[in-house]
Amino acid sequence: MLHTKQQWIDDFRKYADGIFATLAKAKKSKNDKASEINKQIKSYRDEKLSFIMLRARSEKWDNERILNEIMCMTYASYIVMLEYRNKVWPYEYMAFARRIGELWEPFCRLAFEYPVKKLSIIEPPNFENVQRNIKKSATEYIDSLQVSKDIKDELKRHYSIPWTMVDSGGIKLALDLHFEQDGIHYNCDFKSGFSSNEKGNTNRLLLVASIYNSLGKIEKTLLFVRQNEDENNHYLQTLKNSPYWDVYCANDCYAAIKSFTGFDIRAWLDTNADWKNDISDELRQHLQANDLIKYLTW
Repeated sequence: MLHTKQQWIDDFRKYADGIFATLAKAKKSKNDKASEINKQIKSYRDEKLSFIMLRARSEKWDNERILNEIMCMTYASYIVMLEYRNKVWPYEYMAFARRIGELWEPFCRLAFEYPVKKLSIIEPPNFENVQRNIKKSATEYIDSLQVSKDIKDELKRHYSIPWTMVDSGGIKLALDLHFEQDGIHYNCDFKSGFSSNEKGNTNRLLLVASIYNSLGKIEKTLLFVRQNEDENNHYLQTLKNSPYWDVYCANDCYAAIKSFTGFDIRAWLDTNADWKNDISDELRQHLQANDLIKYLTW
């Protein structure tokens, strides 16, 4: 490896020290300071990613080695992001729990972006194009019927009515991840967990998945959930019990990701991620004092 985990953490801490020293003198709100720290650490991480990829191409690394290095570097950046955000704006439980969930999705997505098994990241379809094709197919079918032109026109008029109620500009088929493998398009959403305010998101996910389902067997919708199934509320069960979503929670989620990508994130985390000991004493003490340490789990 280019660096050990501790070397990456030390590297990011050294960089973050400079940002923090500058922000300490700035007349900015704690919210602005927190945003600036996250933005600059992410930018620094992008620089390091470019360096890793340059080295990987030069030395002809395979994707498993690339992924191990990128995950180690990314995890280290997360540790430091949490530490220095807490310095300028101490975490309370809602913000901290949400942040741990927010970091999880892009981390899991790395296994798809640098897969060990063959797959390709694809773009989601455009709803207006989907709508146009559905209308075209329906019109061609109506035209093929052995009925009079007046009846055909009336059928088309009735068929067009529901479309007038659809705001195509408000329907986005983009989810967190779209990839193709063995001729199947997988459309994936990542969720840290489902709580009491998920009704609107649940309805959207049902709508989007039903549209993908209408496009045929080539389209599959997958839901990856960080929390154990029994830690989520009935909104998750609504999605799981629908005919549209294949739902994977907690370790089942990591197993599914491994089956698609060839990389075992669960094993990597068990071997490399030691949140409670990797974070600084300052952050650990704050989390323990505010009963937040329990949220440090993936």
